[in-house]
Amino acid sequence: MDYTITLTETEKMAMETITQDVSDWITNAALNRARIVKEEIITSLVLHCNTNGIDLASGEDAQMQQAYDLGVAEALTDAPLPSDL
Repeated sequence: MDYTITLTETEKMAMETITQDVSDWITNAALNRARIVKEEIITSLVLHCNTNGIDLASGEDAQMQQAYDLGVAEALTDAPLPSDL
């Protein structure tokens, strides 16, 4: 999946104070955040499957799909958040 962002010249200058390669930094930040949330979701899936006697899918891709299928994880939408949050 490819994503494109646009920085203003000022934002680019700001980023250049913390990295020599702004594009690599942005890519690394996104990949690392995805890794962290993937680990959190799979941990939640394992707990859910163990608690409910459900066979765990094999492999991270299959486990992420299983988490979605079982409602352990879901994509955010533009729907309003519940008032109890």
